[in-house]
Amino acid sequence: MRSRLILLGTGGGPTPKTNRSAPAQVIIVGDAAYVIDCGNGVARQLVAAGVSLATIADIFITHHHSDHNADYGNLLLLAWETNLTRRVDPYGPPPLTEMTRLFLEMNAYDIQTRIADEGRAPLKDLIAPHEITAGGTVMTGANVKVTAALVDHPPVTPAFAYRFDCPDRSIVISGDTRPSPNLVRLAQGADVLVHEVMYLPALERLAASEPNTTRLIEHLRASHTTTEEVGKVATQAGVKTLVLSHFVPGGAPVIPDQVWFDAVRPTFSGNLIVGRDLLEI
Repeated sequence: MRSRLILLGTGGGPTPKTNRSAPAQVIIVGDAAYVIDCGNGVARQLVAAGVSLATIADIFITHHHSDHNADYGNLLLLAWETNLTRRVDPYGPPPLTEMTRLFLEMNAYDIQTRIADEGRAPLKDLIAPHEITAGGTVMTGANVKVTAALVDHPPVTPAFAYRFDCPDRSIVISGDTRPSPNLVRLAQGADVLVHEVMYLPALERLAASEPNTTRLIEHLRASHTTTEEVGKVATQAGVKTLVLSHFVPGGAPVIPDQVWFDAVRPTFSGNLIVGRDLLEI
């Protein structure tokens, strides 16, 4: 059974960008779609990728930063208002359950109106959130096994990477992290590693021109993975294909794909892909 990996959004950070959508991926196996992270616009990106919202089976949130969870509730609501009738199991760090409850409460008027006016089943009955706080097996289905590992993304904790062992290959999604030994272990021998990436020279130029960005840049350097480091992580893990995503900085001025590629290539000799929105791998 063939798996499909689609990069729905490859931008990094919470600000909307003209050239990249917010972070999200989907892995499709058989008739089930597994969504990883729910940045702004994830429902539209799924539709643009030709993925039916009715096929969403599980949602995996790597961590609670707004560029990764801003449209978590909206994805469920919009899928339900389109054609979703199956149960969806979201997984992620606390307070995922409370976030789900509050989202349903916030949208209660619209939900109740559509139940009464359109004859829909209650949305709350289709959502079964699961909170995870440690690494290990998250879900085992008929065609997919999902394993999580704690990664390092201060000050947000816990933050997770996920590995999807599908019938034909293994796919790892790093989430946001600085170089992480747990991630290296999780990704050992994986066919595909989708990993966040940061281009340090662009940050240094930004710091030189904008003195008030010092604190932000300190955070980025402490909690993300540079182009040099991501190649080393992929090499240590022995992955076959490294896919760059969650580009930092990811807005204007746009850094050409070749710059990202050339900055990573010295530390990784395998198949290297510079990700873009809606790219299928």
